[in-house]
Parts: sequence; C-alpha cells; structure tokens
Amino acid sequence: MRRTCTALLALWGLLVTHHSPMVSSTHAQARPTPLVWADATVADIHRALAAGEVTCRQVVQAYLARIEAYDRRGPSLRAIIAVNPRALDEADRLDREAARGATQAPLHCIPLILKDNFDTADMPTTGASLTLARSVPPDDAFVVKRFRAAGAIVVAKANLTELALTGVTVSSLGGQTLNPYDLTRTPGGSSGGTGAAIAAGFAVLGTGSDTGQSIRSPASANSIVGLRPTRGLVSRDGIMPFSVTQDEIGPMTRTVEDAARMLDVMVGYDSADPITAFGIGRTPASYRATLDRGALKGARLGLLTDVLGREAVHAPVNRVVEEAVAAMTAQGATVMRVSIPGLTDLTRGLSLMALEFQPSFNRYLASLGPAAPVKTFAEFMARGEMHPTLRPVLEEYLQVTDGPERPEYDRQLRRRAALRQAIMTVLADHQLDALLYPHQSRLVVPIGEDQADRNGVLSNSTGLPALTFPGGFSAPTATAFIGVPVGLELLGPDWSEATLLRLAYAYEQATRTRKPPRLP
Repeated sequence: MRRTCTALLALWGLLVTHHSPMVSSTHAQARPTPLVWADATVADIHRALAAGEVTCRQVVQAYLARIEAYDRRGPSLRAIIAVNPRALDEADRLDREAARGATQAPLHCIPLILKDNFDTADMPTTGASLTLARSVPPDDAFVVKRFRAAGAIVVAKANLTELALTGVTVSSLGGQTLNPYDLTRTPGGSSGGTGAAIAAGFAVLGTGSDTGQSIRSPASANSIVGLRPTRGLVSRDGIMPFSVTQDEIGPMTRTVEDAARMLDVMVGYDSADPITAFGIGRTPASYRATLDRGALKGARLGLLTDVLGREAVHAPVNRVVEEAVAAMTAQGATVMRVSIPGLTDLTRGLSLMALEFQPSFNRYLASLGPAAPVKTFAEFMARGEMHPTLRPVLEEYLQVTDGPERPEYDRQLRRRAALRQAIMTVLADHQLDALLYPHQSRLVVPIGEDQADRNGVLSNSTGLPALTFPGGFSAPTATAFIGVPVGLELLGPDWSEATLLRLAYAYEQATRTRKPPRLP
C-alpha cells in the first residue's frame, strides 16, 4: 500500500500549503488560515473536507507521508509498529459515502493511531513483542469499535514499552522510540510511541493505556494532552492487560478540545468490563460542549508543593510550574500552595502490577483462542524473545503466581484507600476544584536511563482522574532546539473529567504554550 517516500512527500508538500475555508460570506476577501497537517485538529480537517478542498484519501495520504518521512527515515523516531494497509481503502469508502450525502459521524475521516496493545481484528496486536508479532485478535476492542463507528480511520499502531512494562518505550519488536523534541531523550512511556507520533504529526488523534502513568508520562514528555479517566468511565475490554485494578485507557491529542471529542466517543457502559457500570449517569451529554475559555476565572486550585523537587535537576520544571501558576492567576484562578501530610509514606509501595500481571495476561492470551502464539505467560517467557532490558522485571513477575492471594495484596489495597482519603481530604479542606502539579518533577531522561520523579501514583493508586497538558519548555539546547517539554497535571475527584478539561482548555487558550517539534 505504501508509495515511495518521494511520491508521498510530494503530495504532503502540496497539501501542507493548501488553505482551509475560513472566509465568511460577508468577508469574502479575508485571508484564509493555512492548514498545517502536522498540527491540524479535528475541526481543521472537517472544515477542509466540508469546503471540498481535500478528499478523505488526501487526508490519509498526508499523514502516511509524514510517517514515511520521519519514522524510519529522517530522524527515525521509531514510533510506529505497523501502518494499516487498508487505511486508504477506508478513506475511499468514506469519500464515496460523502459524495452520496451521507450524514458524517463525529470523527469522520480523522486519522487515528492506536497504541499496539489495543485489539484490532484486521491487524496484529503485538504489545510490541516479537513473540506476539503475528497475533491477530478475534475482534476489535470496545473503544476501537466506537472509534470506527464514529468515522475515525486507524492509520497505524504505535510502539510501546514491551507489554507496557516501564516508562521509556523500548521493545523487542519496535526498538527504542525517540523523543521528537530531543532525539537523545526517551518519549516517556509506556505509550511513548503514541506520544511521539502525535507530537510529530503522524495522525490527529491517538490512544494510550495507563497502568502507572503510561498515558501521562508521554503526554508530558511530548507536549501533548493525555487523560487517565476515572476508574469505570471507559471500558478496557480488548486492551492487553497489566493490572485489572490499575489499568485505564484514554485519549492522547495535541489539543484539549480533541481530547474531549475522543472522550465523547469512548465513554459508555460495556458488559464485558463490568466496572463501567459505575460510570452510568456520570457523564455530561458532551465533554466538548462543556469547554470554556473562561473556566479559570473563580477556579480554586491547589499547587501540591510536596512533589516540587529542591535540587538543581528540578529547576527547569519548577520554573515552568511557577510561570503556569502566574498565568492561571492572571486568568482569575486562586492557586493555593498545599501539602498532604506524610505523602511520601502514603505513596510508597502501592503498586499492584506485579501481583496482578500474570493472571491478567493469562486471561488475555486465553481470549485469543486457538490462534494465540503462546497460551500462558510461562510459555511467553520460555520463548526468551523479550527486549533484554525488560527480562529482569518479567522474570520477577513470573515468580508471582498467587499475587491476589498474598497478604500484601489486601494490605496494599488498604494503603491505596488511605492515599485516596488523604487526597479527597485536602480537596475538601481547601474547597479545591483540582490539585495541580508537574507530572514529572524533572525533565524526561536521556535514552538509557530510567525515568525518576514521576507523580502518576496520585491517580493510578486512587482511581481518581488526572489530565496532563503542555505547561511549557526548558531552555533550548544543542539537542533540544526549542527546549524539552514540561507537562502539568490536574487531579480531581471521581467523574470530574469535565472540570479538568475545562480548566486545561482555559489555560491552553490563554497561553498557547504548545509548540510543534522542529524535526530535522
């Protein structure tokens, strides 16, 4: 399906320079706004399609051209595991339907990249593992079905840390993904393939999964928006699992509005994931419709000072945080400096991942049926094909066959409840709409290091929703031409996604902080 790089780049160059229809009937001579594919939103694509300036095929071709130019060529970001060979066929189908006057779905012809642990019945779902490289699930994940029904086109599947294990995005199948803002650094993880791909303009929308901080770490590292929703808001059926208690999935986009558009499609009850029963009646008619440029006026935010580092390595992030606080205050927000007594102890040793991984993964392999390349985690390990840096973690998990029956399992559940109570108490005591903090207290690390000082535990160990969004950049360097991105995070009570999105949207619209990477 792929054309040569030269042909695709020629098409891409043509499309980058076309203009979207921003001219009203009363201002016929107004200058149109250029449509830049690398930074385009859902609204931008829909305006261009409605004006007849592009076809759906041309939209998809433009993004395939960027993947061809930058993923294996040029800077070789290695964000993509596989391109969908049927993406252009799907675009042609949508073009035919549009020509017949068919009503367009909310994500009509919007290119989408899936983290490659989202089941797709028409492409392998690999977890970025050589062992699962040819594993094709029997059906689509629940949210993938919803995306397709909403008109989105899956253009590719993204690299991840193998089996979504850690935060640096390296795997036996996809190799090491690079950060498009600084090619010497990781893109965060484990959804770093999606993060790098969306930042680099390989698609308009992307998905991630978040067991620890795997949506929000790449969002922070790649200057994009990433949401970990309330436990029970979005179905996890058809997602390669890690921890039944901690796993969540969510949108990864360049703008808050597009994250809201995705969430509108993703939410809903699914009998295959019974926890979604708790989300019934908890969602607005539309998250996008609740967005408000003035949402910071009168808002009460608590800057969580416990997670602000005090060493020189933390200074670039702290500077961005203080600038963001000033910008939010200027927009009418009250930002209080708050602390949670004993937070360090409250957040220590809460992970259920090692205790829940093996039974969760075994159930997933069983769901693949007779075509599963391996039947158990033990068989997977016996193949020995995992990335060598991940072998020690996996071997540790292999020894845990009775995790949920161990005494520490119940003990950790109680400690997780204690952290949840502490967060809710500080929100109530200060009448806060949300807590504010940097997702990572230091910049994303150079390749070869493990990321330190991440703050995702506040959400993954409580089930509370958290939204990460672009806060700013460190100073430019020889390898980071415009600086390294710094992501801010908002954490709120259960079912407060609409509030978090409104607040981040108001900040985004007031500051226009995000800048696209300068790719060589």
